[in-house]
Amino acid sequence: MTVSRSEKRRQARTGGAGDNGSGMGKLYLLLAAVAVIGIAVVAYSVGSSALSGAATGPVEVAGLDDSERLVALAQPNELGDPNAPVSIVEFGDYQCPGCGHFATNIKPQLQLAFVDPGQAKFVFYDFPLIQIHPHAFLAARAARCAGEQDRYWEYHDVLFRMQTSWSGQANAIGSFIDYAESVGLDTDAFESCLQSDRFADVVTANMELGAQLGVSGTPTVLVNGRGEVRRVGADLEQIRRAVEELSAAPAGGR
Repeated sequence: MTVSRSEKRRQARTGGAGDNGSGMGKLYLLLAAVAVIGIAVVAYSVGSSALSGAATGPVEVAGLDDSERLVALAQPNELGDPNAPVSIVEFGDYQCPGCGHFATNIKPQLQLAFVDPGQAKFVFYDFPLIQIHPHAFLAARAARCAGEQDRYWEYHDVLFRMQTSWSGQANAIGSFIDYAESVGLDTDAFESCLQSDRFADVVTANMELGAQLGVSGTPTVLVNGRGEVRRVGADLEQIRRAVEELSAAPAGGR
């Protein structure tokens, strides 16, 4: 498990239950409910261990032991009609080569086939594999900093398109700032955001949600619709089939 501390906490709470445990089932039900009714954001606080300067790893966040609060705090980014009946959900890592392939080859086809026509929306949760990808957490924050200026998806796509360039650098901040300029951001505002702990709490909550749902690698793709959540491979045909089946299924079941 990538997020070992989170997984230990999850096992302590659930007795090591697998995907069929009651806690896991509740999380899946809550995740399914997000696509239909949404969950209001509740108050949270960042613990005293929050990093100063550019936060490059998880921080302590209060309230993640409660399932409803965790889902509410783990804010994803969505592309497409917010009322679309089906959600294609990815837990991804900006430094993961498989996620790069998914973002540059599969996601554009899903967008053309399902997102643009309004049949599905695309939902991205951050799941940086911090043990093997040292820049992934900062990249997740950088994309969210771009989102403050309404350029999240443009920046998301640039990070994946340029992944082989920045992922091998000792320090990627300079590249991240250059990419901000390339998509038309106010670079001073972007850099101020990046050189802080802004969004570190949200990315941390994304990681915790993924860990509690059993995510251990990236990309992990779920298709969510009509009250049902299916875990599928990061394969175009598997995702296409799941979207079509859940689009056709009556509400409350197949």
